[in-house]
Amino acid sequence: MAEAAIVLALAGLALGIWLMLKIQSTLEGKHRQMLGDLHDGLTKQGDRLGGQLTELREAIAGKLDARLDQISNRVSERLDEGFKKTNETFVSVMQRLATIDEAQKKIDLLTGSVVSLQELLGDKKSRGTFGEVQLEALVRNVLPPNAFELQYTLSNGTRVDCALRLPAPTGLVCVDSKFPLENYNRMFEGSDAERALAKKQFRMDLRKHVDAIASKYIIDNETSDGAVMFVPAEAVFAEIHAYHAEVVDYAQAKRVWIVSPTTLMAVLNTARAVLKDVETRKQIHVIKDALGRLGVDFRRFDERMKKLADHIRQAHQDAEDVQTSSRKISQQFMKIEAAEIDAPAPEPKISSVKVVRLPDERKPGSA
Repeated sequence: MAEAAIVLALAGLALGIWLMLKIQSTLEGKHRQMLGDLHDGLTKQGDRLGGQLTELREAIAGKLDARLDQISNRVSERLDEGFKKTNETFVSVMQRLATIDEAQKKIDLLTGSVVSLQELLGDKKSRGTFGEVQLEALVRNVLPPNAFELQYTLSNGTRVDCALRLPAPTGLVCVDSKFPLENYNRMFEGSDAERALAKKQFRMDLRKHVDAIASKYIIDNETSDGAVMFVPAEAVFAEIHAYHAEVVDYAQAKRVWIVSPTTLMAVLNTARAVLKDVETRKQIHVIKDALGRLGVDFRRFDERMKKLADHIRQAHQDAEDVQTSSRKISQQFMKIEAAEIDAPAPEPKISSVKVVRLPDERKPGSA
């Protein structure tokens, strides 16, 4: 019995060992299969990840290339714009430099002209000629040729620079050019004593000019009761009226009116207006006749316009009548096309009626 138990125990042990080995072998196979599946899965996943990484790398590379191209294009555009603006600025600067050079040349030329003018005005005779030329230009630009005369000789033998022929009662107005420049320039140079002396001498020069004009160019029954002294420099004229009022009063007492180019222009414009008004008054009868003829023509025009308006209204009425007739004809045609014209009514049938002749009452003996 003991041996049988031992044999059974050994058999059970052997069976357990075999089962354990079988299980171990099965587990090892499944383990190897799981490892193989895991390896295959990892390999596939790795291949998939590698492909995705490659695609991602290619996409990123493409986007980066596109972005870099876009950035490069923008940079190129900005550079082109910058170069263009720089070029335009450079061209503008060159043009302005050319303009500045031209202005500099004109300034140099003007400086030379100013120096020449100063040299010209330094001589008394040249100053007189300059004033006469300026006076002539002003008068010619404003007045008609028959309203003035240059270098006019009066009955006393004196010759005035310009004589204005104005209507009565003004008459002949003499305008003489005077240019007291030497002492005027000295008033702003040197010491106080020298300037004071020049100022005194400047007033004396003005009084001499006023006396000369009053004595030579105001003649009874020939000229007007006043004359004009033309000062061809606005600065000298302003100096006279601002700081030498006593000279102005002296000139007015002598009936001599001191004017500058600006104030002389106002005087000449006033004279032109007066001349125009006089000429208009002379031609007033011509204007009245012309207005009368114009009134007749206008009345004739009004009558003809009324006739034309009547014709237009009649034509409009005729056009409306024609349009009405056209509309009726069109409606008839539409009815014809739609076969809506009424058929002619049948003639009524006349049945035979026996006529009974009645006796004529007008015949004698009729029943």
